[in-house]
Amino acid sequence: MQDPARSVEPPSVSILSHGMLGYGFPLASLEEAERRGFALLAIDAGSTDPGPYHLGSGRPFVSETMVKRDLDFLLPAARQQKAKVVIGSAGGAGTASQLEFVASILRKVVAEQGLGPLKLGLIDTELSKPTLKKALSEGRIRRFETRRDLTDADIEEATHVVAQIGIEPMVAALADGCDILLCGRAWDVANVAAYPVLLGHDRGLSFHLGKILECGGQAAVPVEGSDLLMGRLEGTSFIVETPHARKACTVESVGAHTLYEKSNPVWLPGPGGTVDLKETRFEPLGTDRVTVTGSRFHPAPRHTVKLEGARLAGYRHIAIAGIRDPLMIRQLDAVAEGVRSRLVANLGSTVAMDSFDLRFRFYGRDGVMGPLEPTPMPGHEIGLVIDVVAKTAELAETVCAMARSLTLHWAYPGRIATAGNLAFPFSPADLPAGPVYEFNIYHLMEIDDPAAAFPFTTEVLP
Repeated sequence: MQDPARSVEPPSVSILSHGMLGYGFPLASLEEAERRGFALLAIDAGSTDPGPYHLGSGRPFVSETMVKRDLDFLLPAARQQKAKVVIGSAGGAGTASQLEFVASILRKVVAEQGLGPLKLGLIDTELSKPTLKKALSEGRIRRFETRRDLTDADIEEATHVVAQIGIEPMVAALADGCDILLCGRAWDVANVAAYPVLLGHDRGLSFHLGKILECGGQAAVPVEGSDLLMGRLEGTSFIVETPHARKACTVESVGAHTLYEKSNPVWLPGPGGTVDLKETRFEPLGTDRVTVTGSRFHPAPRHTVKLEGARLAGYRHIAIAGIRDPLMIRQLDAVAEGVRSRLVANLGSTVAMDSFDLRFRFYGRDGVMGPLEPTPMPGHEIGLVIDVVAKTAELAETVCAMARSLTLHWAYPGRIATAGNLAFPFSPADLPAGPVYEFNIYHLMEIDDPAAAFPFTTEVLP
């Protein structure tokens, strides 16, 4: 339903979505989107999908070269359309440093192409440790999917903690007249939904459209690499379509993306409430478009944002090798256990056993699923990754080198050759993989006023 406070139906709004800043897209899709016209360019720029490294380290998920490539094409197109631009989860994890990383590239593109003057809004969603500890002491942080309480120690150990904001801070910034809005960590849906909600469109429909558009062309078929996607909100429905000449949006593809990354098929929870999809209807519109109706929004009794934090877990060193001897392949577990036992004996009392973790990953048998693999049938060759994580980089290198050497020369029953058991594709055989991070904060924090909790700042780009 339309917001009852508004007596006039909001204007239809066309939206162009790019699912990941820095992943690229076909220029022909952008050209067709420009021909059709759009009022909002919504860009997702991050995710927790790559794991905790980019949050823990603060390093961007994509390269400066590719971020600039995308913005070099997208920003002039948006300027030509007089469209708003909303970018969420800047730099990958949405930390303050990643927000500035994307902002600096954006400023460069605007200056080089003479796109100004433009009003840029910035929303920093990284939280300080005093802010988090205060919320914890006030009982405003509760369990989420981790099923354990947050502690002061968790907060202290985290290198970065971000909050996944919803639309409210974005709406406030857009209402202030921002032409481009760049946000830290944000609900993917909000990048699309904030501007339509500001215009007066129904939240249920706006959020559902955001869910479908969040990954760009992934809701169109055939799915092939990164691409753009379009949507249009009008009255009590929205339309999803692809600007790609050889793709189509179907009831199946749009419905499937509605179910994407969801534990419940009819509920879509997010900051501030839940979208109810029980009455949602998907109908084909011609052969390549889909119209959607019936999605509704239920506000939560208390507004919450998801907290994401990561801490340093150690340092990684790896060795990659191939195994082709069928006798050794039949004895992989015994070889690994023998190597592990000998390594522990060689280290003796000089190294605490809980200061490192050694794993043998056998690709071609169960390297992907490990003990959950239902058909661990080894082939004629096995890819081996010796994976060591230790408290220091020096210890990780030491353990990896020992494990590699022992495995290379291990005398398993039936072995004939003495030159070595492993084929190494690289020299050096042992490779440092740098610091390792792990998620240690994945909780919900209650806030009274989300717009006030995450205020925006502005600057004019000449």
